[in-house]
Amino acid sequence: MADSLSIFIVNWKTKDLLAACLNSLRLESDNLSNTLRVSTEIIVVDNNSQDGSCELIKNEYKEVVLIANTENYGFAYANNQALAVATGNYLLLLNPDTIVLPDSIVILIEHLQNNPHTGIVAPQLLNTDMTIQRSCRAFPTIKSMLYELTGLAKLNSDKFGQYKMLDFDHNHAKSVDQPEGACLLTTRKIIDQCGFLDNNFFMLFEEVDWCYRVKQAGFTIWFEPKAKIIHHYGQAIKQVKSKMIFHSHRGFYRFWQKHYRNGYWLLDPLVYACLMLLAILRVGQNKLGEFKVSP
Repeated sequence: MADSLSIFIVNWKTKDLLAACLNSLRLESDNLSNTLRVSTEIIVVDNNSQDGSCELIKNEYKEVVLIANTENYGFAYANNQALAVATGNYLLLLNPDTIVLPDSIVILIEHLQNNPHTGIVAPQLLNTDMTIQRSCRAFPTIKSMLYELTGLAKLNSDKFGQYKMLDFDHNHAKSVDQPEGACLLTTRKIIDQCGFLDNNFFMLFEEVDWCYRVKQAGFTIWFEPKAKIIHHYGQAIKQVKSKMIFHSHRGFYRFWQKHYRNGYWLLDPLVYACLMLLAILRVGQNKLGEFKVSP
């Protein structure tokens, strides 16, 4: 069977960025067809954006498969909707706030073709100004997340900042724990063996959970900086930042329940209470940061 690629894009109120992303994919689809003889399908799941995104796709990107939800079901659920209709043997999760640079997906697919022990491969991410975006993390633990959420990691990154891998050189290919979920390539074989995203995560930490399960199954997560993607970071999240703080904390609590609570289940109420209290404090700080005193 000829190789084929299914690209999953979950969109929420980022119409203009989505258009730029789809334009870059048109060029890359030609590269894939000519270089690797890989056919491409693009599936956009719109989580009730109501900003003209669906009309844009219907009118200007007729090659795109559109799933238009009547409410926001979250990132994990929407990607699973795309998986249900996808036909490709390569599967790419891609954020709508990205621009695919030429041959980047070609490089990612070639890596999977040549390295059967790799379960997921991710590119180097670039900020809007083309500087390198730090996109790799260690798997979170209760200790490392408390350091992050209480600000200790910022005060002393050498002692408390291992979670963010600040010493990792993003110009070198390497096995990592969890790359940023803006662009992740895998195969249907990996999905069949390890599963896909957990619907119990609304948004944030679902890709961490997925990477964790893939590594637990014995596969490598690989960072490949020869492939480059521009990532206009957090364009959807910043529209509802306070809600995303709570989703982040609930996401980590779900991750704790799945992977770390064994033998420590009595700590569940304390872990949840601490995470929610820290979320409230972070939301308060965010609101204060947005407050401006009129002259």
